[in-house]
Amino acid sequence: MTSSVEVKVASLDIAKLAGAALLLILGIFAFYYFAAWSGLLRVVGLLVISGGAAALALQTQPGRALWQFIADARMEVRKVVWPTRQETIQTTLVVMAMVVVVALVLWLFDSVLMGILRLLTGQGG
Repeated sequence: MTSSVEVKVASLDIAKLAGAALLLILGIFAFYYFAAWSGLLRVVGLLVISGGAAALALQTQPGRALWQFIADARMEVRKVVWPTRQETIQTTLVVMAMVVVVALVLWLFDSVLMGILRLLTGQGG
């Protein structure tokens, strides 16, 4: 008995998601169909239709799961200890210095290997 109820809910969710997709497609079509109208009016209309499609999609089980995921992600971001401005600048400077050092080492390596290759092939002059 519960499986038939779950199937009905799942099919209702599929119908809602299809309706949201159709609404969004119609909104995009209308945006381009009414190209002669004001751009502001068309954008506002598209935003309203997109908001309605999003509201319809959020009424489904996957939509509620997505909304819960977003809420959980926001909660986790609030828990992060972000570095101070000074720490960020110091870390950036260290990274830049290391890039310069590695670039110089690679250039030196390349020069030495090129010199050896020229010596071995007799093109060193």
